[in-house]
Amino acid sequence: MASHTRPICRTCGTQYAAPRPDCPICTDERQYVPSTGQQWTTFEDLRADPALSARIEPEGPGLTGIGTNPRFAIGQRALLVNTPNGNILWDCTAYLTDEIITEINDQGGLHAIAISHPHYYTTMVEWSHTFDAPIHLHENDAQWIGRPDPGIHLWSGTHKTLLDEVTLINLGVHFAGGTVLHRGQTLLTGDIVQVIPDRTHVAFMYSYPNLIPERPAVVRRAAELLKPLSFNTIYGAWWDSKIETNAHEIVQRSAARYLAYTQEP
Repeated sequence: MASHTRPICRTCGTQYAAPRPDCPICTDERQYVPSTGQQWTTFEDLRADPALSARIEPEGPGLTGIGTNPRFAIGQRALLVNTPNGNILWDCTAYLTDEIITEINDQGGLHAIAISHPHYYTTMVEWSHTFDAPIHLHENDAQWIGRPDPGIHLWSGTHKTLLDEVTLINLGVHFAGGTVLHRGQTLLTGDIVQVIPDRTHVAFMYSYPNLIPERPAVVRRAAELLKPLSFNTIYGAWWDSKIETNAHEIVQRSAARYLAYTQEP
């Protein structure tokens, strides 16, 4: 099926393999269908939208942010992660234009794509085909794949090494397959570990728009998985969403605070 016939949800940015009346991502309690109802676009229409343009900016050492201006759908930006052994696209956005393609190819193309959770799957298959790069998703979130493709590789367990210096860790926050990426002293978290305005803490939520807190057992497990890692900086899902120092201690302190507030009296 051609790109111009595969629908993309305007609220979350997810592309589906064929036209459908609803978006399962948005009817789930972690997202929402807007009061105006379900609305669709397509990959080609999105690329041609004169109201949108690419936003490409350095976000940190070896990290380039890629998104749209103004925001589309949820509004997250992806991160191009440069490593000596190949580049990784962390998370994804629905918008992919020639300008973005040229920028990524000028930096060496893509070795792989890894995505934190289903809200950011968007047009991942279009990106995979464009750059001939496999997509790595945790198997616990397989049910949320809107457009199946042979380029999608499901992994299991808690850890997956993508490159010698890059590891995916399944924390299970927000979604059962909720994943973060660890590289050197940096943790890329999407909104699995959410960077909040008070940079002295992070947040853990089951649903952000609907304000449903994450289950305490899930937060406890996530903190335990992150405790042995060494990282000083966190980059979240949004532009300039980062904690630049002391990130490991902040995550552990935040988890302890969360668990203290969620204990039964």
